[in-house]
Amino acid sequence: MNKEKWSIVCDKIETAITLGHYPPGEKLPTEPELAAQFGVGRYSIRRAIAELAKAGKVSVEQGRGTFVESGPLLEYAIGARTRLRKNLLSQGVDLHGELLSAQIITAHPRIAQALNLDKDAQVIQSQRITFADGVPLAFGTSHHCAKRFVDFVARRDVLGSVTETYKSYGIDDYLRAETTMHARLARAEEAKTLKLHPQTAVMVVRAKDQLLDGTPISFSEVIWAASRVKFTMTNED
Repeated sequence: MNKEKWSIVCDKIETAITLGHYPPGEKLPTEPELAAQFGVGRYSIRRAIAELAKAGKVSVEQGRGTFVESGPLLEYAIGARTRLRKNLLSQGVDLHGELLSAQIITAHPRIAQALNLDKDAQVIQSQRITFADGVPLAFGTSHHCAKRFVDFVARRDVLGSVTETYKSYGIDDYLRAETTMHARLARAEEAKTLKLHPQTAVMVVRAKDQLLDGTPISFSEVIWAASRVKFTMTNED
């Protein structure tokens, strides 16, 4: 059976990306331009772009256009001492994060249990987004005991990393106690935040960190753009 037009266009654009005709970060021609280039209708172009976006080859930004994804998968090692900045900065990417929201709330029973807190305990809930070379990589929510970590969010913004923030509370070392991961399709708001096609997969990573004596200090849930990162489980520090 002959391939449909959109599939042929999809293959040709993907080949052009692979060969470097469209470098990472470059904006693709507009729909009318691509339609004229390949001699097909705009439906075929839209379908081809949608398939490329779902495969993580391009990102579609409303009002700006379609861009080639910025580069190869970043590697993120999950082990006894999992550190975001150490993981990514060593790969030569320009890493920065932004605080989206922060508030003190009564801990949800699941959070209270994870942090070994009383059921009515207050926790600091903060949401941040992480960019690698200007491309959104992940965003998520972390929880810390509000009584123990007073001003955690403000200190985190000043000191620039979670590790340095913990040191300001006298915590020089901590361990990853537990990590769970599962994949699913991005929800509408997640796709918008990470600039993904709505049918693109994300990785949901839930993690609990603890002191060396086993005392839990944080619980987080982070949504990662699955097409932009590769996870490796390791026993090394």
